[in-house]
Formats: sequence, structure tokens, C-alpha cells
Amino acid sequence: MSTLDATRAELALLVLYLNKAEARDKICRAIQYGSKFLSNGEPGTAQNVDKQTSLARKVFRLFKFVNDLHGLISPTPQGTPLPLILLGKSKNALLSTFLFLDQFVWLGRSGIYQNKERTELIGRISLYCWLGSSACGTLVELGELGRLSGSMKKLEKQLKGTNKYENEQYRAKLKASNERTLALIKASMDIVVAVGLLQLAPKKVTPRVTGAFGFITSLISCYQLLPAAPAKSKSS
Repeated sequence: MSTLDATRAELALLVLYLNKAEARDKICRAIQYGSKFLSNGEPGTAQNVDKQTSLARKVFRLFKFVNDLHGLISPTPQGTPLPLILLGKSKNALLSTFLFLDQFVWLGRSGIYQNKERTELIGRISLYCWLGSSACGTLVELGELGRLSGSMKKLEKQLKGTNKYENEQYRAKLKASNERTLALIKASMDIVVAVGLLQLAPKKVTPRVTGAFGFITSLISCYQLLPAAPAKSKSS
């Protein structure tokens, strides 16, 4: 593959990535929380960027609650323990509620809905739903990692005396484990972000801490949305 062909392929992947509404939302999220970290709650340019980007992101998320509503009513994989099923469905329900209520927050903050007090109340309720969904997500990832760890140990015993990394099934489980670990880190850090936005521990979770954690989880989300690179063709 020539240098020009490689550049075209990379640009095509970038276009594919930026065409995703979810990817643009997460890039804006990184800008939002990066600005929150810089402002540390103090008035100024960084705080204005934080507020404006937060409002703009709500437009990206209009009707997005349907995604988790679909996940709520979708069947779960066979063999999933009941506690994990309930936690997963609770996560879907809470996240869908958060996104649904967030639309009314956007209506209030954009001036379409005039009741400021009710807008703030809806905003807090929606953030509590997000906090709950992040907690459920953390528990789900912990449970799934435990299941993966157990199945990997059984597979290791079966592959004793061979190179386990050459086994396709083991590599698939290892990849899934790494993805689950990253999702666990993101979900647990998002709990801190939600606590900061709700100001449940203002002395410990300051706007700067909230911004730092939110920026990191935004980068994780951006990474998770990266499209898979096409396989390189072997030269003859």
C-alpha cells in the first residue's frame, strides 16, 4: 500500500468517526469537562465554554433515550445470572430516564420553557438517574469481569502446555476482559462526576475534580467509539 493510499484510508476512518453523532457528542463532552477543570467554578471564559458546550450537547442527545429504552426491552444473552440481568435493565431504565428528562432541561435552559425552578428540579432528578445508572453499570462490569475471569481460568487449564495466546477463543475472552475493564473504569469515574455535578460532596469533589474525571471518561468514550482499522493486505 502506497503512502497516499494509507493516508486516504486513515482519512476515511476519520470521516467515518466524525460522522457519528455519538463521537461528536463525546468530543464536545471532553471540551466541556476540560473547560470545567480549567475554570474550577470561577467566572470567566472557561466557565462560559463549559456552560455553552453543555447546552449544545443536549441537542445531540435529543430522542437518544430511545436507545436505552430499546435495550431495556431487548432480550439478554442466555446464561446471564438474574442479578446481572436486573442490574443491566436498571441501568437502561435509569439512563433512558436521564436522557428523557434532559430534553426538558434543554427546553428550560434555552428559554423555551419558562419555569426556572422546575427546570432545576428536573435537572437534579435527571442527574440522580445518571448517578444510579453509573452505579448499576459499575456493578454489571464487575460481575461480568468475574464471569470472564472464571471462564478464562478454565480455558487456561484446558490449554495447559500450549501457548494460550495462540488460541482464538482465549484471545477473544482477553479482548472482552480488557474492554470490560475500561468500561468499569469509566462507569466508576462517572459516579464521581455525577456526585460533583449534584454537589453531594462539594469540599472533596470540587469543580476541578469533576472536570478532571469528566475529561478522562470523555477520552475513554472517544476511544471506545474508534472504528476498527482495516486489515493490512500482504504484499505479494
